[in-house]
Amino acid sequence: MAAPPQPVPPLAAVTRGDVFRLGFIGPGNLAESIARGVVASGVLPASAIRTAAHRRPERAVAFASLGAHIFETNAHVLHDSDVIVISVKPQIVKQVLVELKPLLSEEKLLVSIAAGIKIDDLQEWSGQRRIIRVMPNTPSAVGQAASVMCLGEMATENDENRVKSLFSAIGKVWTAEEKYFDAVTGLSGSGPAYIFLAIEAMADGGVAAGLPRDLALGLASQTVLGAATMVNQTGKHPGQLKDQVTSPAGTTITGIQELEKGAFHGTLINAVVAATKRCRELSQS
Repeated sequence: MAAPPQPVPPLAAVTRGDVFRLGFIGPGNLAESIARGVVASGVLPASAIRTAAHRRPERAVAFASLGAHIFETNAHVLHDSDVIVISVKPQIVKQVLVELKPLLSEEKLLVSIAAGIKIDDLQEWSGQRRIIRVMPNTPSAVGQAASVMCLGEMATENDENRVKSLFSAIGKVWTAEEKYFDAVTGLSGSGPAYIFLAIEAMADGGVAAGLPRDLALGLASQTVLGAATMVNQTGKHPGQLKDQVTSPAGTTITGIQELEKGAFHGTLINAVVAATKRCRELSQS
């Protein structure tokens, strides 16, 4: 194995006080979203970010265009990082961690965003106890992720704050016990697909009612965005907001009546429960 390179020059000052070196093992699309969000929000400068060359050269190019340091190997990334994000495909996490295990120490914080990989497995494969597991979702690509994190047994309060700062740069972050992660996957992990289907169906309804396709799709997507923003910003229960739109014998209650004929509410509940069940099955296999 090649000798680790010398550390890069000291990091430039940023708007926030806690500057640390952030390494990505696997420069995929989600890793890039995190890196870009972190830099754009001022959490870290681009010079604080590291990753390694990839079999797909365009992935390293994307990180280089951001201003990140590109090393030859994952071992080099690990050597020159304080926080290491494991962002490879779930099926190769074990292989990657076993290979890096001799180089790891408790001075490094491991952060895994690999879906379905539990902290116990991460600890066994890496020999580490200073681990945080995070479950983000695909809207991270547009800075609107819903991420949930849980802490390994030796993760510190400072570790938690650092990881919160990273994932707050691409959306909202919650902390929860790992036992909830299958349900998190069933709701927020798979949930964007449910909403895409709803937007598509609403747009199709608009077309069926006589709207041009582009207008119908624009109205449907903006309506979903606006409704979600109202829930987030007003703090009101969605049922209360629904009631405010629903006047007696009006158009909205007529539409809701049709949704309930098709068991819309119960179908969405069942979708989340079914996806959660499937996630449990996959994590046990």
